[in-house]
Amino acid sequence: MISGAMTGARKRIGLLFGGRSAEHDVSRLSAANILRALDPDRYEIIPIAITRDGRWLLADRGNGAGTGASSLEIPQDAPQIALIPGGGGALVILDGGSRAPSQLGLDLVFPVLHGPNGEDGTIQGALELARVPFIGSGVMGSAASMDKDIAKRLLRESRVPIVPFLAATAQTLPTYGDAAETLGSRDLFVKPANMGSSVGVSRARSEEEYRRACAQAFRYDVKLLVERSVAGAREIECSVLEYPSGEIGTSPPGEIVPSDSHEFYTYDAKYIDPDGARLRAPADLSLAQETRVRTLARDSFRALACEGLARVDFFVTPDGADGVFVNEVNTLPGFTAISMYPKLWEAEGMKPEALMDILIAHALARHERRSALAWE
Repeated sequence: MISGAMTGARKRIGLLFGGRSAEHDVSRLSAANILRALDPDRYEIIPIAITRDGRWLLADRGNGAGTGASSLEIPQDAPQIALIPGGGGALVILDGGSRAPSQLGLDLVFPVLHGPNGEDGTIQGALELARVPFIGSGVMGSAASMDKDIAKRLLRESRVPIVPFLAATAQTLPTYGDAAETLGSRDLFVKPANMGSSVGVSRARSEEEYRRACAQAFRYDVKLLVERSVAGAREIECSVLEYPSGEIGTSPPGEIVPSDSHEFYTYDAKYIDPDGARLRAPADLSLAQETRVRTLARDSFRALACEGLARVDFFVTPDGADGVFVNEVNTLPGFTAISMYPKLWEAEGMKPEALMDILIAHALARHERRSALAWE
């Protein structure tokens, strides 16, 4: 049986969540909030779960009506599905029975995935090969932004201010003393090159802490970054949104204030400890600082070939507009109940439902533009 993509007013959207990443649980939280923000009168939502071992499952049981749940569930016995290359959004449903596989058509895919195997260009490449519209950056923007080493090199080339850093593998890892000398500080941060949500990030102010921090980072990636700590820095975030016309908008900046029980904005402070941090939206910045943050957010978005949406994270020191540094760019930012990306747009007066509409319209408009290109 073939069920084609919706051609009427109601679009059929594949909500892709879970994934093979340490941020699997964060993705499930984000997907639940996005499901609530999508108008059921305008969109038919097909929840598609990616399990920790990489299987794609049709996860509609318990989720289609579960708009009050804090996290979407992944029923392990759900039918497995496969995306058809060149199929324009066609999915094959494999129920494992004697019946022939059925098909389901999608108008668009919303990849609510964070971290490697989801935010790094891999899923985006599969969706482009499938010739289906999808929300967010394409292969280049996703891959470049996910790899913090490559992203910082591109930002530096574009004259975007960044914190001094060095990248290393296990074979090229400098000693603590050499890293401290190169970066001009004995107060360092060590993080995996390809990871988000502060997973694997540690502070190092001694040889022993440095060894532990590197071992922790290498659990999640074969390459790590060592960065100089920025004394007195505030953690500021700015949401970026690309409209269907190609215009790029920025939200008012917001601030993350970790509680005294957390040395910095760790994974636990973000998602485990309910009192781990306070979010200020908008942030208390001078006009010059806010203007600088919003300008650099837009510049970073363009420098890394981002599309659709991104959240740009900053360090802001007391040195006015000259003390603003880009930390990283997240091409699929969190949409959890405490996530800054949607909260900053709400501070601007944009409701989550309107934000979803813009993201969907952008994805469809981009797909139409690309489909009109000459491929032969």
